[in-house]
Amino acid sequence: MIVVMRRGSPPEAIQAVVERINELGFRAHLSAGVEQTIIGVIGDERPVNESVFRMLDGVEKVVRILKPYKLASRDFHPLDTVVPINGVTVGGKRIVIMAGPCSVESREQLRETAQAVKEAGAHILRAGAFKPRTSPYSFQGLGIRALELLAEIKPELGMPIITEVMAPEHVQVVAECADILQIGTRNMQNFSLLHTVGDLGRPVLLKRGMMSTMEELLMSAEYILSHGNQRLMLCERGIRTFETYTRNTLDLSAVPVLKQMTHLPILIDPSHATGNWEWVTPLSLAAVAAGSDGLLIEVHPHPDKALSDGAQQLRPERFAELVQRARVVAEAVGREL
Repeated sequence: MIVVMRRGSPPEAIQAVVERINELGFRAHLSAGVEQTIIGVIGDERPVNESVFRMLDGVEKVVRILKPYKLASRDFHPLDTVVPINGVTVGGKRIVIMAGPCSVESREQLRETAQAVKEAGAHILRAGAFKPRTSPYSFQGLGIRALELLAEIKPELGMPIITEVMAPEHVQVVAECADILQIGTRNMQNFSLLHTVGDLGRPVLLKRGMMSTMEELLMSAEYILSHGNQRLMLCERGIRTFETYTRNTLDLSAVPVLKQMTHLPILIDPSHATGNWEWVTPLSLAAVAAGSDGLLIEVHPHPDKALSDGAQQLRPERFAELVQRARVVAEAVGREL
């Protein structure tokens, strides 16, 4: 339920509505515009009649949000959310590129890749410290050592860093070096982890589960938003279908559909979707044309020697070409890169 205040409503009228919401056992969430304020009623408000709020001074109308996701809905937040991250803005006119190796393997490999993607035009460095793998015998990442290497390179690189966090007990240590906490596809419904990153308040990139619907993705987003963390971005990284030729099936329709459903920025990860570097560039261009707010691209100087997902990682020169081509498409659709 949302309470829409009349234009120019005084602060005391807004505060009276907030107090009434709290008295009824709900939480109030304010979205203040230049001329009008919208107050969200957070909780199961179904037993409450709209007249409880409609009779209060300054209230223009009360609207029930029928969707199960409230805070993520455009009904509650009609304007696009923009997430500022240490000088980089996600969700505005500029398309953001997060690029780097699938996994941190060594100081030399990390530094070489980071410098290459920065020179090519990436805005944020992505690199995995903890790697959730299907097989327990596959490389699981360097863990804490990788975080130490990321913290070491960060001052000289001058770029924000995104890396995945897999468990609630890792959140604090990952947050010490990472500017964005990534929730991977296998953890999209790890509700303890969602609660923890919601409480932390740091920027979060939430990836769609490989077998999850768009509504389920938004319901997971609701867990983070319900803690007051508005610095949230969503990522489509391919879903599991009957097709086996690609690693996953990239659902490009998720970009325009989710943009209609939610105000949160939408990014695309074509590397995990395809599993093959040859298809990363064309799907990146298609994602930009579809309206994606950003791309996650895996890059490795020697993919044939990579310890994880070498087949889907671009060589630096191929990544540089992708950036140049994506810039042309961005300009064609009224965006920047």
